[in-house]
Amino acid sequence: MSILEEIGENLKDGDVEAVKAGIDEALDEGYEPGKILNKGLLQAMDEIGEKFSNNEVFVPEVLIAARAMNAGTELLKPKLIESGVEAKGLVILGTVEGDLHDIGKNLVRMMMEGAGFEVKDLGTDVSADEFVEAVEEYDPDILAMSALLTTTMTNMEEVIEKVEEAGLRDDLFIMVGGAPITDEFADDIGADSYCKDAAEAGRVAKQVV
Repeated sequence: MSILEEIGENLKDGDVEAVKAGIDEALDEGYEPGKILNKGLLQAMDEIGEKFSNNEVFVPEVLIAARAMNAGTELLKPKLIESGVEAKGLVILGTVEGDLHDIGKNLVRMMMEGAGFEVKDLGTDVSADEFVEAVEEYDPDILAMSALLTTTMTNMEEVIEKVEEAGLRDDLFIMVGGAPITDEFADDIGADSYCKDAAEAGRVAKQVV
């Protein structure tokens, strides 16, 4: 088994220290930081995402793998910057106003980061104005919104309307998700995509950007 395969297997097991040790070893052996990221970390996280979509692994396994992934990318980040490797794109993420649920949102963030994106997580109970301000400030490729309540899902439409009013809609891909959300609802409010789970959100983001 190559050192990159070892890193991937340790990531899937959620073994943070083994992942970090493997990255150090790979760097010592002369592997490019971008190759370690893509073949060691991202490829393994893709496999976890696929298994999550197929109900072969569940939220706890995704969380421990994502923790190992984040530790690995933090260790690699200075080397990636030195070698000129850039994030695939920028995502603004948040749960809409009135909604304090964050487990699904956090999984989406981990999957997005695992797919190689930089993510600005605005947290929960995010107002339409706060979303618009973040889009103005960061100029993201993707805006991702979550809602877990039927009483808050309608706030997604307000966000999209205000983004349009601010003239920020043209080059922005908007995805929505959460328990009460459907494809039909996403179409009705003018979103570009409905994602049924975090793994799908990561896959759609890669296709778009």
